[in-house]
Amino acid sequence: MAKTSMKKMLEAGVHFGHRSRFWHPKMDKYIYGTRNGVHIINLEKTLPMFNDVLNFASKTAAAGGSILFVGTKRAATDIMKEEAIRCGMPYVNHRWLGGMMTNYKTIKASIKRLKDLEFLAEDNFAQFAKKESLMMTREMEKLERSLGGIKNLGGIPDVVFVIDIGHEKNAIAESKKLGLPIIGIVDTNHNPEGIDYVVPGNDDSIRAIGYYAREIANSILEAKAAAGATQVKASVAKKKPAAKKAETTTEAPVVAEKVAEKPAAKKVEAAEPSVDLNAMLKADLVTLAKEKGVEINSKDTKADIIAKLG
Repeated sequence: MAKTSMKKMLEAGVHFGHRSRFWHPKMDKYIYGTRNGVHIINLEKTLPMFNDVLNFASKTAAAGGSILFVGTKRAATDIMKEEAIRCGMPYVNHRWLGGMMTNYKTIKASIKRLKDLEFLAEDNFAQFAKKESLMMTREMEKLERSLGGIKNLGGIPDVVFVIDIGHEKNAIAESKKLGLPIIGIVDTNHNPEGIDYVVPGNDDSIRAIGYYAREIANSILEAKAAAGATQVKASVAKKKPAAKKAETTTEAPVVAEKVAEKPAAKKVEAAEPSVDLNAMLKADLVTLAKEKGVEINSKDTKADIIAKLG
């Protein structure tokens, strides 16, 4: 169960809200007070809400779901990209394109174009003229900025994690339209209504944004590691009976061969004394003597050979 502490929140400056004159009345229940004209957020309410977010992110990752990291403001761009890549999740950190989720068919075509250009770029656009290769390079860089974080997503994400819901209005609107769960960092100057998982906190500080993204990424990685460990245990448990079965099947023919060999040997040994040497021809006796390694001279009679064999 993923958890964080109030000490970490205080160190990250999560409790610093917006200026008191720009506050939203619906955030009143999350505000502790005012200091130097800045609202102070009540971390006693933020802490359990953020822990709920971490648990939800863990469950989503453990079930194989995807969480889209969205943060296009300057303070969040690099942080969201870095943490999303670290935990293997998609991200949007440059600009939210209109219809990125509601019109995914068009976005999918642009992603295909990006992958085609990347394939051609492996040879440095050797088959094209200098001007064409330059234009393609610029197009690829432009598509990479806008779609590079979702090119391996493969469809609509399961959850959307947004820094500064006021700045990402288009992402919030499209997520609501598709009924996707939204994790939103909400400062004191925004309306928390319509956000499924509200985290009252500072959404302007680089340190605070890094704290949110890092904690969620850590919970995702822990959930993936736990899910991988359980899968390994389950596969090992399934393989063990099969191995035992294989051992029994491989040993069975060997035992059967040994059992089959023993009576045969006894049978041969028992059959040898019952042979009537007197009834055999001299030529057959000579052959039998050679097989047994008994030396026979040309002057030996049939009786001499029988005596040597006996």
